[in-house]
Amino acid sequence: STESSGINAEYGGLTMGLKENIEKTSSTLGRNAVYVKTSNVNRLPSYLTINFIRFFYKEKENINAKVLKDIKFPMEYDAFELCTPELKEKLTPARDQFEAIRQKRIEKELSGKDIKNKHDLANEAKKEIRYEPHSFLDDTGSSNSGYYELQAVLTHQGRSSSSGHYVAWVRHKEDNWIKCDDEKLSIVKD
Repeated sequence: STESSGINAEYGGLTMGLKENIEKTSSTLGRNAVYVKTSNVNRLPSYLTINFIRFFYKEKENINAKVLKDIKFPMEYDAFELCTPELKEKLTPARDQFEAIRQKRIEKELSGKDIKNKHDLANEAKKEIRYEPHSFLDDTGSSNSGYYELQAVLTHQGRSSSSGHYVAWVRHKEDNWIKCDDEKLSIVKD
């Protein structure tokens, strides 16, 4: 829609997608009224796929046109604010564990035990790695924290919805990405 052409950050797009205007007859007002229905998420998947429809219909020209405004998205995303109160409560234990790890890292940096180079950082990280389930035990394929790390981006090159070219960037390791442009693959630094 033309309304979505004003979106410039993924969070704004997601929250807008959870709001809907509904016109209904109001018995109190005795006329039609517009209500805003706001939805919340009651289950988060292990992998969150976000699809932004970046085209809108231009009636004058009778074509689908591409929205050229860039959308900003973070390397890490927290979906907590989109959730129902019940899901927020279920997410809290895993989120508390993440926060404890983050605080421990901050304390380590402040205490002067700062790691000097990437090699030392990688070795230190290997020592600290503990693999915990990322799904709820009773719901395989769910996210038990609401935290997501960007793994891939698919973009469309071209101005029309009926033509153009798709290019993907896929996370390989830490700050290395692989650009997939048809059969041509290349490594791109973050």
